[in-house]
Amino acid sequence: MSSGHSQAKTPSKRSRRAFDRDQALAAALREFWTHGYETTSVASLTEAMGINPPSLYATFGDKRQLFDEAVQLYRRTYGARLPQGPDARSAISTLLRHIAADYTDPSHPPGCIIITGATNCAAGSQDVKDKLRAMREETKASIAACIRTDVDAGRLPADTDADGLAAFYAAVVQGMNQQAVDGASRETLERVVDAAMAAWPAG
Repeated sequence: MSSGHSQAKTPSKRSRRAFDRDQALAAALREFWTHGYETTSVASLTEAMGINPPSLYATFGDKRQLFDEAVQLYRRTYGARLPQGPDARSAISTLLRHIAADYTDPSHPPGCIIITGATNCAAGSQDVKDKLRAMREETKASIAACIRTDVDAGRLPADTDADGLAAFYAAVVQGMNQQAVDGASRETLERVVDAAMAAWPAG
């Protein structure tokens, strides 16, 4: 009887803990997104998450593990990926317009944590910088691959510099991030997208 009673209680306990954990992780993401990895303290995290330091360490491990998990939550919830499209120009244009809306969305901090999350990291946090840089490089590589597909299909000239063009659009994304952090509106970023797409090579 005692065993059955314990089993009946377990699901509600687990679901409550899972819900609380999700809420706490979302609060941690906002802290890291707003202040960056280095400047966000354990004290500010626990206050935002509504838990004490022992609970943070027991549930998420250390601050670095919590940051990694927050970044994964960001990627699942807000992260922009290059969409499938009929050609590279449409895919990149769609990506940039999505970013213009998302980076200026007032419901969450401006910009992108993958770009700004490790801006002011000290030497001891070099691995955090490296991890976020690798994510940005992955996006740039996917843009270059998309452009190369168009070159192979004859939609772009054979001498198109796919890597250079991808680096240009990655730089546009990073510039849009900074503009959003500085308070630029969605309309302003849409104009940046218009100018960036005007630079697309003639087919």
